[in-house]
Amino acid sequence: MAERIGFIGLGIMGRAMARNLLRAGYQLTVWNRTAAKMDPLVEAGAESAASPVALARHCDVLVVCVSDTPDVEAVLFGADGAAGGLRPESLVIDCSTISPSRTRELGAKLREREVLMLDAPVSGGSEGASAGTLSIMVGGTETAFRRALPVLRAMGKTITHVGELGAGQTVKLVNQILVVGTMISMAEALVFAQAGGVDLGKALAAVSGGAASSWSLTHRGPQVIERDFRPGFTIDLQQKDLRLVLKAADEMHVPLQVCSTAFHYYRVLQKRGGGGEGNHAIVKAVELLSGIRVGGDRRPGPTGECGSGALGGSTATSQADETEQQ
Repeated sequence: MAERIGFIGLGIMGRAMARNLLRAGYQLTVWNRTAAKMDPLVEAGAESAASPVALARHCDVLVVCVSDTPDVEAVLFGADGAAGGLRPESLVIDCSTISPSRTRELGAKLREREVLMLDAPVSGGSEGASAGTLSIMVGGTETAFRRALPVLRAMGKTITHVGELGAGQTVKLVNQILVVGTMISMAEALVFAQAGGVDLGKALAAVSGGAASSWSLTHRGPQVIERDFRPGFTIDLQQKDLRLVLKAADEMHVPLQVCSTAFHYYRVLQKRGGGGEGNHAIVKAVELLSGIRVGGDRRPGPTGECGSGALGGSTATSQADETEQQ
C-alpha cells in the first residue's frame, strides 16, 4: 500500500512539487498558511487540512517546503505544529533550505517522538519543480533515504544521499555558493559584452557551447538580455541562503569573498525595492557600478532601476508569492 503524503508549503516550488506527487498517484493532503493556495491542489485531487497537526494525523510521510529555519520550526513544533500529530515511525522530509546545525537539532527532537527525518533541499528553480527534474541532496540515515526514494523520485531527477542529517543542507549551501558565483560572472560578462558592442544573443550562443556553459547562463542569460527579471528564485530568498552560507563559513573560519560580494550587491538591490525580482537581477548592481545597461545604451539614473523600472522591464511577483514562501 502506498504511503500517504502530507505536504506543507505551497509556494512556487512547493505547489509544483505537490502536484507531481499527485501525478505519481499518491494520496496527498496539503496545508498552507495562505489557505487559497490549497485550492488548485484540492481541485486536482488532494485533500486539505485545517492545520499542520491535523495534516500530520493523516499522513505517513510529511514533506515540508517553506522559506526559512523559523518557518520549519513553526510548522513542526509551533502552535498546532505537525509534530503533535505524527505517529511513531512517521517520516519528515524537509525540502526547505535552512541551517544545517538547526536541522540536526530538529531531527533530535523528532527522534524523541520516534519520528524519522531527512533534510532534502532542492535545486533547479521553478522550471525543475514543474518538470519534476529537481536535483535533491539528502541527509539522514540510509534506511530513511531508501524509504523516501519513491517520493523523492516523483519530484526530482538527480537524487543523491550525501551523508547524515544536516549534510543535505550543507551541500545545498555549496550549491548556492556556486550559483551566486556564476550569477556575478554572468552579470559581469554581459556588461562587458555590451560595452564591447557585440551582439548579445550571438555572444551568449557562442559561449554556451563551451567551457563557460552553465545552467544559470543557459536559463537566466537570455532573461537578462530581454530585461525579464521575473523570479525563479527571488533576491530576498537568495539573501536568506547567503546569510546561511556566510554564518556557516564564519563558524568554520572559511573565507568566501565572492559570496560576500554577492550579498552586498543584492543588498543594494533590496534597498532599491528589487527584493522580489529574480536573483539574476544581480546584473543591475554591476550596471550601477559601470554605468552600462545590458540590452540598451541608456545609463542608470540616480534612483536606480529596481522595483521602479528606471532601468527597465521588471515584472517580478511579490515576495509573498515566492519560491518557498507559504
